[in-house]
Amino acid sequence: MTQPDQTIPSSDMFRPPVNRAMRTLDRSFFKKEATLASACVLDRKKIALCQKELYKDILKLERLPPIRPVPPNLNLDSSVRCLLLKPEVRIDDEFSWSSKLRDLVKTQQVLVAPYQLRLDYDYWSYHDIMTAILPDNEQDEIPVGFSAVGHVVSQAHLNLRDQYLPYKSLIASVLMDKNPSIRTVINKIDDVGEENEFRTFRYEVLAGPDDLNVEVKEQDCIFKFDYSKVYWNTRLSTEHTRLVSKFKPGEAVCDVMAGVGPFALPSAKKRVWVWANDLNPESYNSLVENAQRNKVTDFVRPFCSDGRSFIRTSASQLLKSNTKVTIHPKVPRSARTKSSQRPLNQPASDTLHEPKTFAHYILNLPASATTFLSSFIGLYASHEDLFYPHTGAKLPMVHVYCFSTKSDDKKIEEEKICREISGQLGYGVDKVGDAEMEVWDVRDVAPQKRMFCASFRLPEEVAFRKVDDAE
Repeated sequence: MTQPDQTIPSSDMFRPPVNRAMRTLDRSFFKKEATLASACVLDRKKIALCQKELYKDILKLERLPPIRPVPPNLNLDSSVRCLLLKPEVRIDDEFSWSSKLRDLVKTQQVLVAPYQLRLDYDYWSYHDIMTAILPDNEQDEIPVGFSAVGHVVSQAHLNLRDQYLPYKSLIASVLMDKNPSIRTVINKIDDVGEENEFRTFRYEVLAGPDDLNVEVKEQDCIFKFDYSKVYWNTRLSTEHTRLVSKFKPGEAVCDVMAGVGPFALPSAKKRVWVWANDLNPESYNSLVENAQRNKVTDFVRPFCSDGRSFIRTSASQLLKSNTKVTIHPKVPRSARTKSSQRPLNQPASDTLHEPKTFAHYILNLPASATTFLSSFIGLYASHEDLFYPHTGAKLPMVHVYCFSTKSDDKKIEEEKICREISGQLGYGVDKVGDAEMEVWDVRDVAPQKRMFCASFRLPEEVAFRKVDDAE
């Protein structure tokens, strides 16, 4: 009787065949057979019981169900099912069987028989295939991470090194195969914003059509845009959610570098008034379309202008705005008449009035956003009466994104960021003197580079400073 091949270590038995010379993906190359012992459960009603009894004997591999149809060559009833056993269990060596397996064989509940397991390309994972293709000395940093934007996969964040470039087509093909929802794989060939101020990038298509028109869902909003013409980072979804959670219905928010609206649209869905600006005309167009698509045009006012001037003009324009929105409560179907579909008892409508001042400013341009802070100097000069103690309104919170170094406790980074903010404002800002000041650690960008979000209340000494004094 055929035995499992004991000359192959069990750790290697289920690995794909190796071909270090492959440059074009040959899926048919990845085939492997292994002869294993199996426990054929003669009474199908006892499969679950036998599986429980033989838990320690059964083969446990990801993506490989241990329950299999009986091989035809055994001439058993087709209803019989086999439980694949570990390679250590040998068919003709009862000493390799567990006591449970011996008892089940003795009571004629199971029959130990060989099973020819066939594995092919579809079984192995992306990592499995790449370890079989890439050279041994390139195994330490196999490109495994990628950023998915709609149907497009970007390898930008892999920082694909020169030694992997000969394999880029292979990497892309396997990546698509193992991620069925992906239609296009691209490789960014420069850093975001390296060539232009719109934070777009040059790229090469590695697999699939050159179609970067994508649809992304985030925070219950649908975003559509051309990924090659606007900025979007899927890895910031958690940060988008975190910041939006700070905004309250009825507040006004000024999003100075709004992009296609990852902060603006979810905020508007909360009935937050958002003045959303972006210098990139493509981002502006997508923002307008996405606001319409998500039915939040009442709360989103889009702009396409320079961020520095927008900080000042938006504040003055908001003072003159008299926008209001009437909110009609949803009426359940059960409360409508059959004839007119009008509610029997109309609930009272609510009218929201846009505030005269912004409660929050968002500056999401990490490479240079802090340099925009000087635009806040004298922002509300001669308008002290708009804020506490004259009214209940506080000066706005400013949320500015930036890059800095990386340390274990981020104390050095906090000090650097506070110094930079203070220099731009011409006024000292630090966490010691401001309980509302926060330097939030957003994410790793590179081994020694992190992205932060510094949030602080705009100081009176800055907001009310006379422009002549600022100059």
